[in-house]
Amino acid sequence: MKKPLFAFIILLFLFALSACKPEKSTTAELPKNWEHMAAAAKGSTVRMFMWTGDPYINRYMQDYVVPAVKTQFGIDLQISSGQGNQLVSMMATELEAGQETSSADMMWINGETFYQLRQLNALYGPFLDRLPNSKLLNLDSPFINTDFQQKVDGFEAPWGNVQMTFIYDTTRVQQPPQNRIALAEWIKAHPGRFTLDTQFAGLTFLKGLLIDLAGDKNALNGPFNEALYQKYSKELWQYLTQLRPYFWRNGTTYPEGVAQLHQLFANREIDFTMSNNDGEVDNKVLQGLFPPTARAYVWEIGTIQNSHFLGISAKSGNKAAAMVVINFLLSPAAQRKKMEPQVWGDGTVLDLAKLGPKDREAFSQIPGRKFAPDRITIQDRALMELAPAYMIRLAADFRTYMIEGKTP
Repeated sequence: MKKPLFAFIILLFLFALSACKPEKSTTAELPKNWEHMAAAAKGSTVRMFMWTGDPYINRYMQDYVVPAVKTQFGIDLQISSGQGNQLVSMMATELEAGQETSSADMMWINGETFYQLRQLNALYGPFLDRLPNSKLLNLDSPFINTDFQQKVDGFEAPWGNVQMTFIYDTTRVQQPPQNRIALAEWIKAHPGRFTLDTQFAGLTFLKGLLIDLAGDKNALNGPFNEALYQKYSKELWQYLTQLRPYFWRNGTTYPEGVAQLHQLFANREIDFTMSNNDGEVDNKVLQGLFPPTARAYVWEIGTIQNSHFLGISAKSGNKAAAMVVINFLLSPAAQRKKMEPQVWGDGTVLDLAKLGPKDREAFSQIPGRKFAPDRITIQDRALMELAPAYMIRLAADFRTYMIEGKTP
C-alpha cells in the first residue's frame, strides 16, 4: 500500500516539473501518408511498457501480437513490465535528466497515469486520428472517448473497454449482496470472508461506494471537488472502519493486487473477489483458477465502466513504429482475438456497426459468456470513472484509516 501514497508525492513533483516543459508534443515530424509511415516503421524496435500480472494477457501479447507485427510490418516489439507510478517516475527522471530518447516508446495506461504523464508533457500527440483504424472506434461513447473525466484529445488510443463486477461462488454464497447495506450485513454475518485489494480493483470498488453515498451517479462527475470529497468520504470511512474487524485477517492486512485477491478466492479463504473486467470470470474459469460455479454480477446501483488506453512517449525514438503497432492493436482481427474468453476476454472499443460484413460475422462467432452477465444487460448500470485525484485521495486515506487503523 506504499504505491498510492507515492503517487501523491509524484503528483506534487509533476506540477513543479511540468512548469519547465513545452506545452505539448508535435506530430509534424512524422510522414503524413500512412504508407510512408509504415515504410518508416519497418525494421524498427518498439519498446512497450505494460502491466504483466496476468499470464493470459502476456501470452496474447507474446504469442499473437509480437509475431504478427514482426511478420506484417517488420517491427520488433519488445515488452517490459512497468505501469502506473513506476512508469511515471521513470519518465519524469528521464525528462529531468534531459535524456533525448526515452526507454519507453509506447505504454499501456489508464486515467491516473494519463493525467500524470500529461502533467509532465511526456506523451506524444495528438496521434489518434492519424491511425487508419481509429475510424472504426466507438468514439461516441463517453466510456471510450473520456478517461477518468479527462478528454483524450488524441493523446492516447482506447484499447479495451470493461466494467467492474463482483465475483462469488454459488456453492458458498446463495444470495450475494446487491448494495452497500446488504454487503455490510453479509460481512458481519461472515467474519473473515471478505476483503479488497489495495490497487486498481479495490480502489475502483471504493469509488463506486463514494458515488453510491453521493446519492446520484453524476454527483461527482467533473474535476475533483474537495468539498464533495470531504463530505462523502467521511461517510465512506465510517462505513468501512466499522466493518474493518470483520474483514479477512481482521482488516490488519490486505492483498496487494487483484491477482492475490483472486488467489484468496480460489483458495476458498474469502468468498468474493472483484474484477475491473466484466469478462474476466469466464477467462479465469477456463484457466482453471476459478471453479465453474463462479459467477460475476453488478450491484443494483451499478459499477464503474472505463476504457484502458495506449500512449506514445514524447521522447520515443520510434514514433512511427509505435503508431503502426497501436493501429494493429485496434484492428478488427486483434480486437476480436483479445475478446475471446479463452484468450483475454477484454471488451472491444470498436463500433461493430462500422465494420464490414466479414468482420462483424467474425465478432458474432466469439463464444458467449457463460459465467458473466452479457454487457448489454449491465450497460444501463455503468457508472463513469471519477477524476484521478479521487483515486489518489482514496488510496492515501485507505492507508490512514484501514491499514493504520486511525479514527476518521
